[in-house]
Amino acid sequence: MTKRVLVSPEATALIETLKEKYGALMFHQSGGCCDGSQPMCFEKGEFKLGSSDIQIGNIAGCDFFMSRDQYEYWQHTQLTIDITKGRGSSFSLEIPLGFRFIVHSKLFTESELLDLEPVIDC
Repeated sequence: MTKRVLVSPEATALIETLKEKYGALMFHQSGGCCDGSQPMCFEKGEFKLGSSDIQIGNIAGCDFFMSRDQYEYWQHTQLTIDITKGRGSSFSLEIPLGFRFIVHSKLFTESELLDLEPVIDC
């Protein structure tokens, strides 16, 4: 199956560092506003999922969620979670370490669209 969300080796290393400090983690793709539409990392269960959220995958052992409305815009793209130096303006756990998670996207090919991993309602 084609994964909807991937993770870079650099982001995986940062996630592992955060797991050592905080335990189990979760991600939610922000929809914008103050946090600028970036992937946000929380301790598992610290971000309250709503009935409009869906799980689109798992990265480095962490479930990855976004709102169904946002998914409508991104459903044809594969996301890769990466990191960059610098502090973002969010409550994501990596911020105090001087990094922030970012997302790269690419359109799925026709063959990938036929073999996508399913989304899961929350």
